[in-house]
Amino acid sequence: MVDVQLRPAGVADAKAVAALVGQAYAPYLARMDRRPAPLDVDYARALSVGGCWVVVSGAEILGVVLTALRPDHLLVENLAVAPAARGRGVGARLLARAEAHALATGRGEVRLYTNQVMTENLAYYPRRGYTETGRAEQDGFRRVFFAKTVGRSPEPER
Repeated sequence: MVDVQLRPAGVADAKAVAALVGQAYAPYLARMDRRPAPLDVDYARALSVGGCWVVVSGAEILGVVLTALRPDHLLVENLAVAPAARGRGVGARLLARAEAHALATGRGEVRLYTNQVMTENLAYYPRRGYTETGRAEQDGFRRVFFAKTVGRSPEPER
């Protein structure tokens, strides 16, 4: 990809991130029986905690990954790519950043989930080395869970 950067997201990015997430999830809305949870996140609050990175081209945010550290893994809470940027490696770059963050913080596994009607994601994550670990209804959503072992770093970040 040309002229793009990966950087941490900050509170100042909240409106742009929320808009991007809305665009990214729009194609799935007709398939879903309820509004996707990422559309209702308070991104100003979420970005104030950290664990979020964006891929940008100039001032435009092309993709975002929001993560949360758990005791034994890193959870990818949301990965969203602008429809116009799909197929350009944005999602792969964001997943790689999440995996590097997992390693840097001493977590040997990255976990994530997607809605089962987002069939594109069910094919995408295995191509990135993720293994389906189960399916269940959670918080009213029919989710498919994935995990990837990423190894261990010798010294966790503090």
